[in-house]
Amino acid sequence: MSRLVLVTGASSGIGQALAAHALEAGDRVVLVARRVELLRAWAESLPQARGRIALYGTDVRDTRAMAEMGRACIAAHGVPDVVIANAGISVGMDSADFEDLQVLQDTLEINVLGLAATFHPFIAAMRERRAGTLVGMGSVAALRGLPGHGAYCASKAAAVAYCESLRGECRPHGVRVLTVSPGYVDTPLTQGNPYPMPFLMTPEAFAASAWRAINAGDSYRVIPWPMALVAKLLRLLPNALFDRLFAGRPRKPRRAQ
Repeated sequence: MSRLVLVTGASSGIGQALAAHALEAGDRVVLVARRVELLRAWAESLPQARGRIALYGTDVRDTRAMAEMGRACIAAHGVPDVVIANAGISVGMDSADFEDLQVLQDTLEINVLGLAATFHPFIAAMRERRAGTLVGMGSVAALRGLPGHGAYCASKAAAVAYCESLRGECRPHGVRVLTVSPGYVDTPLTQGNPYPMPFLMTPEAFAASAWRAINAGDSYRVIPWPMALVAKLLRLLPNALFDRLFAGRPRKPRRAQ
């Protein structure tokens, strides 16, 4: 049976791969991103999906605009069966540099507030229907704070905790919340990383695994699974050993670099 799937951050990378997988499964897809012209170009390249794609050019940081988008989506297409809050950014920062405080603010607004703003318009309707799935994008970076990566690690730790809280709130109403935590995926967010990226995945492989987790009714999934083992080991390391292990490691490029 065809589902209605909404995906934010769908103009490239993971979001586009998740949307493509849904279309291949025969679902209807609502795509949300700031760069709506990129969404339109991609949608027009898929004539086989014509009539099954709706586009909204909305910034997830604009909570009022996201609420309006949600109301318009429900009015035009119905309540989504799956909402995937995928929009996110990853930029290195140095807290000693005043300009990088803006990097922290932008990252938290997009990766955390944007996630909540994506879910908000649909929660009440899903609860009333007693069905629906909300998918939040976490990261294995949520488990330990990596030097030079404070904004991203903090935002993903907050996103994971938020989704866990929301899961408990929604479960009595028949609404599922899934947190998907990627390892390294070959997207524009990671292609400039100056350090090794073990178990690097293509967006398509990641999307296939994520959809298996969605369809299985999972509540939390690290993709790929070997990264879950690595993340757990890193979490168990004493701080002194963890600090020595990452001392001198190349850092995520900053916005000004």
